[in-house]
Amino acid sequence: MPAHVPFTGSYAAADVEFLLQPIALEDTPVALKEALIQSGRKHYSQMLSHESLPAEDYLALFHEALLDNKAKLARHALILASRIAESRPHGITLVSLARAGTPIGVVLKHLLRQYFNQEVAHYSVSIIRDVGLDRNALRHILKSHGPETLVFVDGWTGKGVISKQLADSLAVFSHTDGVNIAPQLFVLADLSGTAAVAASSEDYLIPSCILNATVSGLVSRTVYDPARLAADDFHACVFYQQFAGHDVSAYFVGQVLSAAAALWQQGFDQTSPQLDQAHLQQQTQRCIDWLRQHYQIRQTHLIKPGIGEATRALLRREARLLLLKDPDHLETRHLRWLAKTRAIPLATHAELPYRAVALIKELS
Repeated sequence: MPAHVPFTGSYAAADVEFLLQPIALEDTPVALKEALIQSGRKHYSQMLSHESLPAEDYLALFHEALLDNKAKLARHALILASRIAESRPHGITLVSLARAGTPIGVVLKHLLRQYFNQEVAHYSVSIIRDVGLDRNALRHILKSHGPETLVFVDGWTGKGVISKQLADSLAVFSHTDGVNIAPQLFVLADLSGTAAVAASSEDYLIPSCILNATVSGLVSRTVYDPARLAADDFHACVFYQQFAGHDVSAYFVGQVLSAAAALWQQGFDQTSPQLDQAHLQQQTQRCIDWLRQHYQIRQTHLIKPGIGEATRALLRREARLLLLKDPDHLETRHLRWLAKTRAIPLATHAELPYRAVALIKELS
């Protein structure tokens, strides 16, 4: 493996190390990207669409969401930190899944040190549907940390695709490298019942989902193109250093940590909820099956359930429709803004188990 140069994005060096290779990559327009993905000519991980700074009124929605939900997020993060500390008696190595998991991993690193007396390493690595977890990144981590210490972190689950991809990747890694790592995913909100540990199953607005690189260390979604990378390279990313003046990555973490400090002083209840995973899995599958039939959708990948997944879809994909459980709920203000500015139609289904679902356009 080539000499490794630590890369931390816009975060402090002590917060996280991205095991990603920054590259220059030409933008692919969203419509072209969608056509290439759905025709099978390119995998989504080979392309990035142009990422622009958020409009001022959209950024205001991020700040409103952070004000409204930082206490809930902080409570869930403290619960998750407590469960991590309990489950890893021989040391903790946080491995957040870039990029939605990265801000949550940074928060957890601070909470574990401040309230649970745990000094932990934190890496952020790439995991890509159909491609898997970056095995070179995993090998790099295992040079310094025992496999029993690894804790995989993400923000939320949607359909459970990444949970399954993680399990599949680690099964392959056990076969190829002879190292067994528990395929446990730790998340704030487990909508699909597929995470090993979660603080909640509620479909609520995790404020970091509203933004892209400017809340994730100025790092893009991860990229994997075998034609551009050597066999021993980490997966790639684009580093948006030009957005530094608009970066709220550290601000987001600071706001959540302040809310956590207030909760800790009040003596909040650290009891973990008992989530009915079987019920959540069945609920997810029933909803997906109904949506496929009702909207005549051939590919499950075109259904993006939950606020977080719907937001990502509207920001990065060619959306066909935004479905809302309640058309006026405060948690979906930013989604309604995105739908309006992109001329994406809305439909209301009060029986949805999620606050929101986005459907991607199915191209012929």
